[in-house]
Amino acid sequence: MEGAQKSNSGLKVGLGILLVLFLVTAFYTSQLYSEKQENEKVLMNEKKQVMADLNNMAKDYDEAIAESDVANEDLIAAKERIQGLMDSLKVSQNSVGSLWSYKKKYMALQEEMDILLTENDRLKGENQYLASSLDSTQVQLAERTVFTDSLLVQNTQLSTVVKDAAALQTVGLIGMGVIERNNGKQIPTERARRSDKIKLCFTVAKNLLTEAGDKELYVQVIDPNNNVLGENAQIEFGGEVLNYSLISRFNYENRNLNICEYINELEDSKFEEGRYIINVFNEKSIISTSEFELK
Repeated sequence: MEGAQKSNSGLKVGLGILLVLFLVTAFYTSQLYSEKQENEKVLMNEKKQVMADLNNMAKDYDEAIAESDVANEDLIAAKERIQGLMDSLKVSQNSVGSLWSYKKKYMALQEEMDILLTENDRLKGENQYLASSLDSTQVQLAERTVFTDSLLVQNTQLSTVVKDAAALQTVGLIGMGVIERNNGKQIPTERARRSDKIKLCFTVAKNLLTEAGDKELYVQVIDPNNNVLGENAQIEFGGEVLNYSLISRFNYENRNLNICEYINELEDSKFEEGRYIINVFNEKSIISTSEFELK
């Protein structure tokens, strides 16, 4: 009788241990399943982010390719590599190792894009500024002209000559359309419909006879339809009325000064295709003129 009781007691203990083991196993199984679900969710979000980054990179290449008049094989090849990586990512397995591999490839493509787009922008800038490659010589000639003018004092009235010789002069006047990205980066373009602004640049030549201080010049931009862009305001000098696009204000310190100004696109329309004329006035006297074309 006593042996039977001991046997029943041992059986109950064994069943209790099995029950505890079963509950512990069930708990850890549930924990592992929850962790797996959470990890898969995190991996999916990371995968979507990498895909979104690649999409944005592809759009930047599309813009750069569209803005180039001549096909850039490096940009096209880089865009194709991005598209191949996106196609591969779509069908990839959601694992940490796989996702990290794609992230490394994305970072390598990002470095390549920065180099390619920087080089592409540099080439565009060189093409746009080719006409101003002689600026240094022109500035030196302007300085000599100012000096030569000062020698004419002996042949004319002193006050008149000094006034003329001390007048500000500008050289290297150029204009172009630019695309302005969200980060503030500007890309030169010859396409009217792509231009966000018109950029105007010139150099105020060094003139030791001019008194240093705050100065202003009047800039006039005329579009292909003979309209004055920008403010299109008026000012009168000695009975003559000047319609100007903007006033360029700067501090002059008797040395060469590079200046760039901008005309924003019209609120209700884009810039017109055709020839644009730029004039720079020192009061009523025109001191520089140039032209450029938007296609």
